[in-house]
Amino acid sequence: MSNRAVLEVIALDEEDAVAAQAGGADRLELVTDMAADGLTPSTTGFAAIRAAVDIPLRVMLRLTDGFAAGDAQQVAALVDRASELREAGATEFVLGFLTPDGEPDLVAVERLLAVIDGCRWTFHRAIDRAADRDCLRKQLADLPGLDTYLTAGSATGVDDGLATLKAEAARAGEPGYEPQILVGGGLRLDHLPELRAAGLDAFHIGGAARPNGWTAPVSPDAVRRWREALDG
Repeated sequence: MSNRAVLEVIALDEEDAVAAQAGGADRLELVTDMAADGLTPSTTGFAAIRAAVDIPLRVMLRLTDGFAAGDAQQVAALVDRASELREAGATEFVLGFLTPDGEPDLVAVERLLAVIDGCRWTFHRAIDRAADRDCLRKQLADLPGLDTYLTAGSATGVDDGLATLKAEAARAGEPGYEPQILVGGGLRLDHLPELRAAGLDAFHIGGAARPNGWTAPVSPDAVRRWREALDG
Protein backbone atom coordinates (compact mmCIF):
# COMPACT_ATOMS: atom_id res chain seq x y z
CA MET A 1 0.00 0.00 0.00
CA SER A 2 1.59 3.28 -1.07
CA ASN A 3 1.11 6.44 0.91
CA ARG A 4 0.33 8.38 -2.27
CA ALA A 5 -2.41 10.90 -1.51
CA VAL A 6 -5.74 10.51 -3.27
CA LEU A 7 -6.71 13.32 -5.66
CA GLU A 8 -10.40 13.39 -6.63
CA VAL A 9 -11.58 15.82 -9.31
CA ILE A 10 -15.15 16.87 -10.17
CA ALA A 11 -16.07 15.96 -13.75
CA LEU A 12 -19.17 17.13 -15.59
CA ASP A 13 -18.56 15.28 -18.89
CA GLU A 14 -16.13 13.09 -20.84
CA GLU A 15 -13.87 16.03 -21.74
CA ASP A 16 -13.42 16.83 -18.04
CA ALA A 17 -12.86 13.18 -17.21
CA VAL A 18 -10.17 12.64 -19.84
CA ALA A 19 -8.39 15.87 -18.82
CA ALA A 20 -8.52 15.01 -15.12
CA GLN A 21 -7.14 11.51 -15.70
CA ALA A 22 -4.38 12.93 -17.92
CA GLY A 23 -3.44 15.36 -15.15
CA GLY A 24 -3.09 12.58 -12.59
CA ALA A 25 -6.47 12.36 -10.83
CA ASP A 26 -7.00 9.11 -8.94
CA ARG A 27 -10.79 9.29 -8.95
CA LEU A 28 -13.60 11.44 -10.33
CA GLU A 29 -16.77 12.72 -8.71
CA LEU A 30 -19.45 12.82 -11.40
CA VAL A 31 -22.06 15.54 -11.14
CA THR A 32 -24.15 17.81 -13.27
CA ASP A 33 -25.37 21.37 -12.63
CA MET A 34 -22.74 23.03 -10.46
CA ALA A 35 -25.05 26.04 -10.07
CA ALA A 36 -26.88 23.74 -7.62
CA ASP A 37 -23.56 22.48 -6.15
CA GLY A 38 -23.66 19.24 -8.13
CA LEU A 39 -26.61 16.98 -8.91
CA THR A 40 -26.97 13.41 -10.22
CA PRO A 41 -25.73 13.00 -13.80
CA SER A 42 -27.79 11.20 -16.44
CA THR A 43 -27.22 7.50 -16.96
CA THR A 44 -26.06 8.20 -20.53
CA GLY A 45 -23.65 10.84 -19.19
CA PHE A 46 -22.27 8.32 -16.70
CA ALA A 47 -21.89 5.67 -19.41
CA ALA A 48 -20.02 8.06 -21.72
CA ILE A 49 -17.57 8.99 -18.96
CA ARG A 50 -17.16 5.35 -17.89
CA ALA A 51 -16.22 4.51 -21.49
CA ALA A 52 -13.76 7.42 -21.71
CA VAL A 53 -11.57 6.78 -18.64
CA ASP A 54 -10.44 3.86 -16.50
CA ILE A 55 -10.09 5.47 -13.07
CA PRO A 56 -12.76 5.04 -10.36
CA LEU A 57 -15.91 7.16 -10.63
CA ARG A 58 -18.09 8.25 -7.71
CA VAL A 59 -21.54 9.30 -8.86
CA MET A 60 -23.50 11.99 -7.00
CA LEU A 61 -26.97 10.99 -5.75
CA ARG A 62 -28.78 14.28 -5.26
CA LEU A 63 -31.68 15.74 -7.26
CA THR A 64 -32.13 19.15 -5.64
CA ASP A 65 -29.91 21.90 -4.27
CA GLY A 66 -29.35 21.79 -0.52
CA PHE A 67 -28.93 18.92 1.92
CA ALA A 68 -32.53 17.76 2.38
CA ALA A 69 -33.61 14.53 0.66
CA GLY A 70 -37.03 16.03 -0.09
CA ASP A 71 -40.47 14.46 0.19
CA ALA A 72 -41.34 10.80 -0.35
CA GLN A 73 -41.80 11.34 -4.08
CA GLN A 74 -38.37 12.99 -4.43
CA VAL A 75 -36.69 10.22 -2.45
CA ALA A 76 -38.43 7.60 -4.63
CA ALA A 77 -37.21 9.41 -7.77
CA LEU A 78 -33.66 9.41 -6.43
CA VAL A 79 -33.87 5.70 -5.57
CA ASP A 80 -34.97 5.04 -9.17
CA ARG A 81 -32.02 7.03 -10.52
CA ALA A 82 -29.61 5.16 -8.26
CA SER A 83 -31.02 1.83 -9.52
CA GLU A 84 -30.58 2.93 -13.15
CA LEU A 85 -26.99 4.00 -12.49
CA ARG A 86 -26.22 0.67 -10.79
CA GLU A 87 -27.62 -1.16 -13.81
CA ALA A 88 -25.47 1.02 -16.08
CA GLY A 89 -22.40 -0.12 -14.15
CA ALA A 90 -21.87 2.51 -11.46
CA THR A 91 -20.10 0.99 -8.44
CA GLU A 92 -19.25 4.01 -6.26
CA PHE A 93 -21.48 6.84 -5.08
CA VAL A 94 -21.66 10.15 -3.20
CA LEU A 95 -24.65 11.05 -1.04
CA GLY A 96 -25.69 12.66 2.22
CA PHE A 97 -28.88 14.13 3.64
CA LEU A 98 -29.87 16.00 6.77
CA THR A 99 -33.20 16.49 8.50
CA PRO A 100 -34.33 20.10 9.10
CA ASP A 101 -32.73 20.00 12.56
CA GLY A 102 -29.33 18.97 11.21
CA GLU A 103 -29.46 15.27 12.08
CA PRO A 104 -28.51 12.68 9.45
CA ASP A 105 -31.58 11.63 7.45
CA LEU A 106 -31.12 7.90 8.01
CA VAL A 107 -34.39 6.98 6.31
CA ALA A 108 -33.33 8.54 2.98
CA VAL A 109 -29.75 7.28 3.27
CA GLU A 110 -30.83 3.72 4.05
CA ARG A 111 -33.31 3.67 1.15
CA LEU A 112 -30.46 4.50 -1.22
CA LEU A 113 -28.11 2.01 0.39
CA ALA A 114 -30.70 -0.70 -0.21
CA VAL A 115 -30.39 -0.16 -3.99
CA ILE A 116 -26.65 0.57 -4.24
CA ASP A 117 -26.27 -2.69 -2.39
CA GLY A 118 -22.86 -2.80 -0.74
CA CYS A 119 -21.17 -0.30 -3.09
CA ARG A 120 -18.60 2.05 -1.60
CA TRP A 121 -19.78 5.60 -1.01
CA THR A 122 -18.84 9.04 0.28
CA PHE A 123 -20.97 10.99 2.75
CA HIS A 124 -20.49 14.47 1.33
CA ARG A 125 -20.36 17.97 2.77
CA ALA A 126 -23.74 17.67 4.47
CA ILE A 127 -21.50 16.78 7.45
CA ASP A 128 -20.34 20.42 7.44
CA ARG A 129 -23.95 21.53 8.10
CA ALA A 130 -24.71 18.89 10.73
CA ALA A 131 -25.87 19.93 14.19
CA ASP A 132 -23.21 17.65 15.70
CA ARG A 133 -20.46 16.18 13.51
CA ASP A 134 -19.33 13.62 16.05
CA CYS A 135 -22.88 12.41 16.64
CA LEU A 136 -23.48 12.15 12.87
CA ARG A 137 -20.35 10.03 12.42
CA LYS A 138 -21.42 7.69 15.20
CA GLN A 139 -24.94 7.36 13.79
CA LEU A 140 -23.55 6.45 10.35
CA ALA A 141 -20.72 4.25 11.65
CA ASP A 142 -22.35 0.89 10.90
CA LEU A 143 -23.76 1.69 7.46
CA PRO A 144 -22.45 -0.65 4.75
CA GLY A 145 -20.03 0.76 2.18
CA LEU A 146 -19.35 4.14 3.84
CA ASP A 147 -15.61 4.63 3.36
CA THR A 148 -15.19 8.40 2.95
CA TYR A 149 -16.34 11.76 4.33
CA LEU A 150 -16.02 14.74 1.98
CA THR A 151 -15.58 17.72 4.29
CA ALA A 152 -14.03 21.16 4.59
CA GLY A 153 -14.27 20.96 8.38
CA SER A 154 -16.65 23.92 8.21
CA ALA A 155 -19.70 25.04 6.22
CA THR A 156 -17.69 28.04 5.05
CA GLY A 157 -14.68 26.15 3.72
CA VAL A 158 -11.25 24.82 4.57
CA ASP A 159 -9.87 28.15 5.85
CA ASP A 160 -12.34 27.98 8.75
CA GLY A 161 -12.26 24.18 9.04
CA LEU A 162 -8.53 23.50 9.45
CA ALA A 163 -8.66 22.93 13.19
CA THR A 164 -11.64 20.56 12.86
CA LEU A 165 -10.00 18.61 10.03
CA LYS A 166 -6.81 18.16 12.03
CA ALA A 167 -8.73 17.11 15.15
CA GLU A 168 -10.76 14.55 13.19
CA ALA A 169 -7.64 13.20 11.46
CA ALA A 170 -6.11 12.64 14.89
CA ARG A 171 -9.07 10.39 15.79
CA ALA A 172 -8.64 8.08 12.77
CA GLY A 173 -9.63 4.53 13.62
CA GLU A 174 -11.96 5.45 16.50
CA PRO A 175 -15.62 4.42 16.14
CA GLY A 176 -17.15 6.72 13.53
CA TYR A 177 -13.70 7.90 12.38
CA GLU A 178 -12.66 4.90 10.29
CA PRO A 179 -13.73 6.38 6.91
CA GLN A 180 -11.10 8.36 5.02
CA ILE A 181 -11.36 12.14 5.26
CA LEU A 182 -11.53 13.64 1.77
CA VAL A 183 -10.77 17.35 2.14
CA GLY A 184 -12.72 19.62 -0.19
CA GLY A 185 -14.52 22.96 -0.21
CA GLY A 186 -12.45 26.07 -0.78
CA LEU A 187 -9.28 23.95 -0.75
CA ARG A 188 -6.14 25.69 -2.02
CA LEU A 189 -2.63 24.48 -2.78
CA ASP A 190 -1.28 26.49 0.15
CA HIS A 191 -3.43 24.43 2.55
CA LEU A 192 -1.70 21.19 1.57
CA PRO A 193 1.49 21.31 3.70
CA GLU A 194 -0.46 21.81 6.94
CA LEU A 195 -3.07 19.17 6.03
CA ARG A 196 -0.47 16.62 4.91
CA ALA A 197 1.52 17.21 8.12
CA ALA A 198 -1.65 16.38 10.09
CA GLY A 199 -1.90 13.05 8.28
CA LEU A 200 -4.69 13.93 5.84
CA ASP A 201 -4.23 12.02 2.62
CA ALA A 202 -7.22 12.61 0.30
CA PHE A 203 -8.16 15.82 -1.49
CA HIS A 204 -11.08 16.90 -3.67
CA ILE A 205 -11.01 19.77 -6.17
CA GLY A 206 -13.60 21.31 -8.46
CA GLY A 207 -13.04 24.95 -9.28
CA ALA A 208 -9.29 24.59 -8.64
CA ALA A 209 -9.11 22.26 -11.66
CA ARG A 210 -10.77 24.91 -13.83
CA PRO A 211 -8.72 28.10 -13.96
CA ASN A 212 -11.20 29.55 -16.48
CA GLY A 213 -14.29 28.87 -14.40
CA TRP A 214 -17.08 26.30 -14.44
CA THR A 215 -18.08 27.08 -18.01
CA ALA A 216 -14.63 25.90 -19.19
CA PRO A 217 -13.40 22.31 -19.03
CA VAL A 218 -10.98 20.80 -16.53
CA SER A 219 -7.37 21.80 -17.24
CA PRO A 220 -4.96 18.83 -17.22
CA ASP A 221 -2.18 21.29 -16.26
CA ALA A 222 -4.13 22.53 -13.24
CA VAL A 223 -4.74 18.94 -12.09
CA ARG A 224 -1.06 18.14 -12.67
CA ARG A 225 -0.02 21.01 -10.38
CA TRP A 226 -2.07 19.44 -7.58
CA ARG A 227 -0.70 15.97 -8.34
CA GLU A 228 2.86 17.30 -8.18
CA ALA A 229 2.16 19.23 -4.95
CA LEU A 230 0.77 16.08 -3.35
CA ASP A 231 3.56 13.82 -4.61
CA GLY A 232 6.30 16.33 -3.85
